[in-house]
Amino acid sequence: MEILPILRTLRRNKVGAALIALQIAVTLAIISNSLSMIQQRVQWMQRTSGIDEANIFALTNTWTADPTDLKARIAADLAALRSLPGVVDAEATNNTPLAGVEWHWPLARGPDQRQFAAWTAIYSVDEHGLTTYGLNLIAGRWFTANEVGEIRLGQTKFPPSVVVTQSVAKDLFPGGDALGQVLYFEHAGSSRIVGIAQRMQRPSDAPNWGNPWAEYSVFIPFQYVNNGLMYVVRTKPRQQAAMLRAAPAKLLELTHERTIANLQSFSEIRRQAHRGNRATIIMLAVLNTLLLAITAFGVIGLTMYWVGQRRRHIGMRRALGARRADILRYFQTENLLIAGTGCLLGVALGLLGNTWLAARLEIHRMSLSYACVGALIVLVLCQFAVLWPALRAASIPPAIATRGL
Repeated sequence: MEILPILRTLRRNKVGAALIALQIAVTLAIISNSLSMIQQRVQWMQRTSGIDEANIFALTNTWTADPTDLKARIAADLAALRSLPGVVDAEATNNTPLAGVEWHWPLARGPDQRQFAAWTAIYSVDEHGLTTYGLNLIAGRWFTANEVGEIRLGQTKFPPSVVVTQSVAKDLFPGGDALGQVLYFEHAGSSRIVGIAQRMQRPSDAPNWGNPWAEYSVFIPFQYVNNGLMYVVRTKPRQQAAMLRAAPAKLLELTHERTIANLQSFSEIRRQAHRGNRATIIMLAVLNTLLLAITAFGVIGLTMYWVGQRRRHIGMRRALGARRADILRYFQTENLLIAGTGCLLGVALGLLGNTWLAARLEIHRMSLSYACVGALIVLVLCQFAVLWPALRAASIPPAIATRGL
């Protein structure tokens, strides 16, 4: 059995073996946490927004003057956009999912309005909001034209009726009876829930960080009236590219005294919203690659050093009948013992490090499976790394021993 001779040999070279095992442990701890973080960010990037993403684009409109007839101008703009042959519907609103800074308000859990429940995003919509966003209304109804009021920047109003997302309904009314219930806004007002939409992501970066309130949205029936607002347009299938060109031209036909900016398809809005996540994934992937390369070179260097030290011993074993495969197996087994010890320590370090990070940063706790996958990657890498120096050791001829080298 080769294990005991290998262990005795490692005791005589314990400093080098301990350093490599420690390097493997640190590498594994970092890699396992990185894999967990990458997976979380991929999940956040792939989360559906709840709207008809493939056929929606948005633009920001600002009039160059300060017109007094804002409401009439907005109505004319919306009528013009809706008249385009490739448009399903259009909406003037304060924001759209993943687009940036949001309106939000804290929700309360009861009529005393003092017990904080969650932060929710506020979307200002009219009777066209449902068809414009392409929302899936799973219960109740949408707003009628008679319910739609008017709200301006800086105003705080709470209408009699609201539509909420399923996340809000489940959290505040876990019994499943949210429809028809009163929704309380902390230290403010209250509204009755008349409809429940399946999903609507927030405009802010909350979903990028796994915020538990990432889909907490409330729709209020107010026409947003402001000099500088967002038009959201939903097109017919395969008409988005044409309408991206036609919509600004149609608005400029009404008046050139305006600035049209941030003309973007929703796919572009999503891409920009997740730039930070993509950068983090790339950075972690590069870091992991460098760490694995450094670890592999460390294993190669140490094994080459040991091969040089043991040339006479290897030659004697060959002279006594050891085959090349026996020498190769010896170094592979020795490396497996060192790497295995490092992986066991690395799993413990990875879990402890993740606990520390989760307590201080907005990341999820790492599953043990990531540490196991990382350990497998490191073990396989170390076995491949030791293969070349082990083959060189196996090629040492028996004559080395007889020459007294």
